[in-house]
Amino acid sequence: MSARADAVELTGERIIDAMLARLTSTPYERIRLEDIAADAGVTVQTVIRRFGGKPGLMTTTVERELGRIAAARDAAAHASPAATIRALVEHYERYGSLILKTYAEAPLVPGLPELAARGREYHLDWCRRAFGHHLAPVGDDATRRRRLAEVIAICDATTWRILRFDGALDPDQTEEALWELLAPLLRSEPEQHP
Repeated sequence: MSARADAVELTGERIIDAMLARLTSTPYERIRLEDIAADAGVTVQTVIRRFGGKPGLMTTTVERELGRIAAARDAAAHASPAATIRALVEHYERYGSLILKTYAEAPLVPGLPELAARGREYHLDWCRRAFGHHLAPVGDDATRRRRLAEVIAICDATTWRILRFDGALDPDQTEEALWELLAPLLRSEPEQHP
C-alpha cells in the first residue's frame, strides 16, 4: 500500500473508532456527525465522503465489529465446555452491551437489520459448533433440537445481561451461573466447573 492509501485507511479506522466510542454511550439518534468528526480529528465532509452519512458509518462500524466479534467467539470455542463458558463471559464483558444495543437500534438504520440478523445467525451456528458435540446423547431429533435451543438461550447476550445486571452477579458468578444452567444438558459426566 502507498503512504496515501495507508493514511486514508488509518483515517477511516479513526472515524469508525470514534463512532464505536459514541455508540457505547449514546443512543444512535443522538449521535451527531459533527461529534464523530471532531473525535476523529477530521471534517464532517470527510466522514460523509468516506461513509455517505451516519447510516453508512453505523453499518460499516457494526460490520467491522461483527468480524472482530466472530474472531473472538471462534477463539472462545474451546474443547472444554467450562473453558468455553469462561471465554464467553469474558467476551460479553467486552461486547455484550454493544451487541444488545445494536439489536435494539437496528430498526433505526437502513442495512442494520440485515447485519443484526447475520450476527444472530452466527451466534446460533457458534453455539452448535461449540457445544453440539458435548450434548448428552438423546434418542430423537426433536429432543436434540430442543437441547440445542436451550444451549443457544443460555449462551445469549440477553442471558448474560440478566445475570450480570438484573441479578447483580459479578463476572465470576455469572460464569458459574451459566455453567450451572449448561452442565445438565451435557454428557452424563461433565467436567467440573473450576
